[in-house]
Amino acid sequence: MKLGVIGFGARMNSTVNLLAKADPDLAVVGLVDANPAAALERVPEKDRAGVKVFATVREMVEGVDPDAMAIGTRCDSHARFAMEAAGFGRPLFLEKPVATRLEDALALEEAFKSDPCPVLVSFPLRASLVCEQAKSVIASKAVGRIEHLLAVNYVPYGDVYFSGWYRDYEVTQGLFIQKATHDLDYLADLAGAPITKVAAMSSCGRAHQDLRLKPASPDPDVLYFPDIGLPETGMNEDSSSVLLEFANGVKGVYTQVFFSKRGAKRGAVISGVQGQVEFDFYTGEIRATRHREPINTTVTIEGKGAHFGGDSRLVENFVDMVRNGAPSLAPLSAGLRSVYACLAAKASAELGQFLNVRQLGQ
Repeated sequence: MKLGVIGFGARMNSTVNLLAKADPDLAVVGLVDANPAAALERVPEKDRAGVKVFATVREMVEGVDPDAMAIGTRCDSHARFAMEAAGFGRPLFLEKPVATRLEDALALEEAFKSDPCPVLVSFPLRASLVCEQAKSVIASKAVGRIEHLLAVNYVPYGDVYFSGWYRDYEVTQGLFIQKATHDLDYLADLAGAPITKVAAMSSCGRAHQDLRLKPASPDPDVLYFPDIGLPETGMNEDSSSVLLEFANGVKGVYTQVFFSKRGAKRGAVISGVQGQVEFDFYTGEIRATRHREPINTTVTIEGKGAHFGGDSRLVENFVDMVRNGAPSLAPLSAGLRSVYACLAAKASAELGQFLNVRQLGQ
């Protein structure tokens, strides 16, 4: 499989390594990257001598004729490069979020309206072993009809959003779009319907102001870069929450916290009249509770791997898409639905209002 890579950063490096395990015949043949020297360092050693660097996607396609392409640039250019790649019809692995601004999401939806090429969006949580097993338990009528979803994400590595390139708000447009896009996607997948209405709130700058007031602290978090922005001009959130309504009437709530450091927790509680299913990605534990019977069952997933096993599942799916025309586990429609919900949550937090979420095709 000849792969052309657009944006070969750390995240794409891990993805390509997994792709090479899933398909030993894979070869990186072309690169488009703002920093070619750093990108070449990440290319698998066996491919380094033969890989070619190009200025544009078109030049790469015409120069090396890749079988598939993968986009791992910074978030604000995902949509632009996806639209550039669309016309060539090659299967496309696209990092999330698929867009960071409404105008880019609208343009992306329009560009792919005629399904010019198959797309796999990097949404490993929906494909993780934990989430797939939870869906299986739910399908066994453990909760009956789903009525409510509660999800949390206490991020132990939250400082990366303030000390690395993610701190640039112009690139991320905030952590609803950068981070919650994962979680709102898997919640919609569990609910079986897209998100239609949101009400959100967020906190910006409070935790980092507190840390800066204690410079003697040994905590490395005091080393946040000075250019993380201001609440008035835009910056990533310390924490944020959103109420959710889904197209089938299911209600939910999602909260993410970025200063937790210890006590990491990421998972959900899915409730229905018959019972509830609760799971945690970090522990791998899935617990089903019957409301009207003294029955509890617990399953534990071991040896999960990157993104709780979801990364491996996605790259296997991508190889199958390229080799055999298999359907995508996370199509572009999922990426667009998620980013429309995240953009609405961001706007809701800014305006203090309930907002409807734009639906595909509106």
